[in-house]
Amino acid sequence: MRMRPTLSWTPPEDLPPGTTDPEPVADALSTGGLLVLSGAGISTESGIPDYRGEGGSLSRHTPMTYQDFTGSAQARRRYWARSHLGWRTFGRARPNAGHRAVAAFGRHDLLSGVITQNVDGLHQAAGSEDVVELHGSLARVVCLACGAFSPRGELALRLEEANPGFDPVAAGINPDGDADLTDAQVGDFRVVPCTSCGGILKPDVVFFGEAVPPRRVEHCRELVRESASLLVLGSSLTVMSGLRFVRQAAQAGKPVLIVNLEPTRGDPHAVTRVALPLGAALTTVAERLGIAVDGQAAVRR
Repeated sequence: MRMRPTLSWTPPEDLPPGTTDPEPVADALSTGGLLVLSGAGISTESGIPDYRGEGGSLSRHTPMTYQDFTGSAQARRRYWARSHLGWRTFGRARPNAGHRAVAAFGRHDLLSGVITQNVDGLHQAAGSEDVVELHGSLARVVCLACGAFSPRGELALRLEEANPGFDPVAAGINPDGDADLTDAQVGDFRVVPCTSCGGILKPDVVFFGEAVPPRRVEHCRELVRESASLLVLGSSLTVMSGLRFVRQAAQAGKPVLIVNLEPTRGDPHAVTRVALPLGAALTTVAERLGIAVDGQAAVRR
């Protein structure tokens, strides 16, 4: 029997309440050396839902696991049909005030780095540089047989050619780019193979139940070691892939600050949790620091 990955977390009753004062975040930024760790909550204002917030996709949708994807041709057909449709929504998403604020902090040399658990590329689209994509990127595709990488846009064209007229109406879009479709809507959707070797294609993202590449984890750990403080933006920290960096920072005596509307699994390690929407909170912080959030136009992905 396959073990399902941890998808939920119940906050203990003794967690301290969040604050609505973002001043501690402004103070941490003003001293520089702050490392950002962002989650799905920073992209909700761009029209991409999160997993666990109010109305989050986990209430109606179980994400594809690596084991299901690699072990079942039908699961791959279902995934690629839904992801092909969802990719259109991701392609239209644009950075919001939260992404632009992070990019502005970086331009003013207040950040030591940005790690994102998101696969949407919106930090880079807002102008952030050297972003570590902890869980990969939907913009790339990898062959599980030969390891060749290719652009997602190229695959989208091939899937359109292989499935003319495929245009169902999805019930919703999820943070991993997966659209909610019924089996009837998926129908006999045709999956295309790798053009180099005919192998199975997979988005270059870390599925639930799949390990983050060790070298990427170590790179993130090094960023934590080199930082003065850690700022978590829009993540419940339910899964260990992000929580481990919070624990590492706290154990090293580095201040951990969190901006998230709901309690998180990292709250016991944080000096504060600001319970405000990301865009409003980070825009307020930027104003207090005298930083123009929209000083640089967002670039198209």
